[in-house]
Formats: sequence, C-alpha cells, structure tokens
Amino acid sequence: MVIFGSRGQLGVELVREFSGRGYDVVGFDRASVDIGDPASVERTLAQADPGVVINSAAYNQVDVAENEPLPAFIANGLAVRNLAMACRQLDAQFVHFSTDYVFDGTAGRAYTEADEPHPLGAYAVSKLAGELYARAYLATPLIIRTCGVFGPGGLATARGNFIETMLRLAAGKRPIRVVEDHVASPTFAPLLAERTASLLERKQFGLFHVGGGTAISWFEFAAMIFRVAGLKPELQPTSDKEYRTAARRPKYSALSNAKMERAGLEPFPPLEKTVEMYLKARESYFEKK
Repeated sequence: MVIFGSRGQLGVELVREFSGRGYDVVGFDRASVDIGDPASVERTLAQADPGVVINSAAYNQVDVAENEPLPAFIANGLAVRNLAMACRQLDAQFVHFSTDYVFDGTAGRAYTEADEPHPLGAYAVSKLAGELYARAYLATPLIIRTCGVFGPGGLATARGNFIETMLRLAAGKRPIRVVEDHVASPTFAPLLAERTASLLERKQFGLFHVGGGTAISWFEFAAMIFRVAGLKPELQPTSDKEYRTAARRPKYSALSNAKMERAGLEPFPPLEKTVEMYLKARESYFEKK
C-alpha cells in the first residue's frame, strides 16, 4: 500500500490505521515525490507496485488559490489524474479524498452524495476536478468527501487546525471573533482514517461522504472547544459580511453520513467526545516532547 501525503494531518492517521491492521505501508510526502509530475508518479508506483494507492495530499490554501489558481489545480486536479492513470496501469485500487467545498451551501441541510456539486472558487473547482479525473480514468475509485478535518497530526504541521487556532487565540487574551453563519461537520482525523480502512476492506467504491456527523457553526464549535478545554476567553460571534475573505465559502456544508452507515459502518460519536479525544491526544503529545 502506498499513501501520498503521509505526513499530513490525515496522512499520519492513515499510516497508523493501516499499519495497525497489518498492511505493508509505504508513505510519501511532498518532499519525496512530486505527484504533479507524471513521470515521478509513474516511476514511484512502478517501483512500489502497490495493490492500493491512497491520496491524502492536497493544496488547501483556499484564499491564496483565488490569486494563484494554477498551483491548486495542479495539486488537487492534475496530480489526481497522474495517480489515477498510474493506478489504471498497475490495476491498483485508488482512494482519494475530496471536500465539502464542492457544494455551494445553499441547500440548508447536510449534503448527500446525490446532491449536485456547485463549487464557489478556485480551490473548490480544483478539488471537484480531482474527483472527475479519478472517475474518468478508473472504474472503481473510492472517493471520500470530508469536512473540517482536525487531528493530533496537526500539532506537527505548519498550518495546524481549527482547534489549535482557537487555543492559540485564547492564550492571547484578546477577544476572539468567529463566524456564526457558516455551518460544517468537523471531522476527527483518526476516526476518518478508521472509516476509510473499513470502507476499503468492505470493498466499497464510488463516492462516500465521511464527515464528523454533527452539523455545527464555527462559532458554536469554538465555544465547545473552550468549554471542553476549561477555558473562558471572550468569544464573540461575527458573520461573513464582517469577516471578508478572498474566497467565497459555502454557508452550510455539513455532510450526511447516511450512505456510509448503510454500508455497515458505525456513526461518528458526538462531536464533543471527539474534541475530548483530541485534547487528550494533544496532552500526550506535549508530555512526550
């Protein structure tokens, strides 16, 4: 098995999960293989000759992509084409991760796999392109859309995650403003990796939504984080009208896990429980350092 993006927030959990299940896992990060280079991808996979290829690598600088769309399209679109074509040559199963941002957020409810995508910006277009490339070149890819991923792996990455951002701001002693008019379903990376392994072992393919299971505004999520962490910073609600960004974002992009659950997988635990799990893992991380 080959996992690209193996040092990312999700990638480290995928390596841990599949290794724990007895798979022979080879991980590659951005420094070791440029998946935007077709020759590099073909050479790497030909040497490894894996039965399964998992792509958790991604360009996710949503606002930067509006001014620099090409790097996003190469990493999230054309790179997936490279991987899919190599998997077709090797007859390898391909697993690829996409995003809730392929939707425009106007449905006002959790999105299902049957809902029509409508991306709102360059990043979202690039991620949808990746999905289409995987489906164009392969008969049975497993494409997993997820949302707001957070996990202990974020402690070792440059960009961190939403929880780390909130904890850092809380330490600054200044009022914290978070949008209350955008709703998502934040997803705990270790459980996403576990559900991914279960879908693969059940020989599921096609499109699946695997989100955190709880639809919640980012303001409410921040309040939950502080409550579980025992912190009481000054938290103020704001809106996208007050907090302008270069990229448009879907206002309600929670994902429905109904199809995943019909495939026999357990629902995600309550979001507050996964925040508790994250904070315990975070405490262990710093104790070891």
